[in-house]
Amino acid sequence: MRNTYLDHTAATPLLPEVREAMIPFLGELFGNPSCLHEWGDPARKAVDEAREQIASLIGARAEELIITGSGTESNNFAIKGLALAQQKKGKHIIVSAIEHFSVLHSTQTLEKWGFEVSHVPVDKYGVVDPEDVRQRLRKDTSLVSIMHANSEVGTIEPIREIARITKENNVLFHTDAVATTGTIPVNVIDLGIDALSLAGNQFCGPKGVGALWLRKGVRIIPLLDGGIQEGGRRAGTENVPAIIGLGKAAELAATNMETRIKHLTQLRDRLLAELPAKIDHVVVTGHPHNRLPGHTSFCVEFIEGEAMLMLLNSQGVAVSSGSACTSRALKASHVLIAMGLSHEIAQGSLLLSFGTDNTVADVDYVLEVLPPITNRLRQMSPLYTKFTKTSKGDK
Repeated sequence: MRNTYLDHTAATPLLPEVREAMIPFLGELFGNPSCLHEWGDPARKAVDEAREQIASLIGARAEELIITGSGTESNNFAIKGLALAQQKKGKHIIVSAIEHFSVLHSTQTLEKWGFEVSHVPVDKYGVVDPEDVRQRLRKDTSLVSIMHANSEVGTIEPIREIARITKENNVLFHTDAVATTGTIPVNVIDLGIDALSLAGNQFCGPKGVGALWLRKGVRIIPLLDGGIQEGGRRAGTENVPAIIGLGKAAELAATNMETRIKHLTQLRDRLLAELPAKIDHVVVTGHPHNRLPGHTSFCVEFIEGEAMLMLLNSQGVAVSSGSACTSRALKASHVLIAMGLSHEIAQGSLLLSFGTDNTVADVDYVLEVLPPITNRLRQMSPLYTKFTKTSKGDK
């Protein structure tokens, strides 16, 4: 049995170069970057350098970055902080139906505070139609937030087109780019957005650190009160080792991106091309082409994703069934439901996401072990039994 890790949307392995860059700041270089004495100097200089590395990855300026504790915090900060800062313009917000819960739950909180939220639908591939955003804009719309790509189904959204519409209407536009930053080219100027969220654990950086990019001149209300860190916008002593790691990971992601995309795309396409011949009644989810390079997602009819996940784990294969943030909820994915799939089919979802260490042999191993698992579970499925009986009756 081989060990095959195919859950890179949940967590990516820390690169050795990233680990080495962090180690000194877990030991002798322990100073607080806010201090003016010589113990604070190395930490402050390293954090400034890391900020430049992160900004360079997304085509931004270092002073426009706010370091956060995660992508979730970045999304919370963006949605709540920008909405509160813009409420004189209006209290209407637009988001898509497939946003991460850190966005959707933030808008629910805002609704309790008197804001109104409109949800834009998606098509069967999970794509937002920019015209649907335009149709929902009102005079009191102050913020739009549409994710750059969905981590559950891999679909990349038409952010540039949506940004043109929001700019024409003088509405701030935030995108959750946690799934794309460090994975595919992301440039905030090219996208035309006003705010962007990212996280290090998506591109072989440390967990527990992220960033919010905010276009210069855009006002935001801080969610954390305290010190003057992050230009007074996000109080709290900096997690220096994690920030250093995020910076190094950003530098490496930019350097190796083209080679990595080519490698991951080959693995993705091989699995998606050969899977239907191995297992019948499989529904591939997400856009067939315009999707993240190392991302494969599909639903196997008549069985549950959690059961497949556990049996794959017994064969040394690590995968997900939907988002890592909701995988223990045992509920059908809100993303798949929004795309028009039934609850029964959505329950059979699997997400396999590749990393640079994966090979064609890993794809072949999945194609070897998954069909017997599927057959075994279907033999125990009353839904499959009913389906086969009905099919025979039709004949």
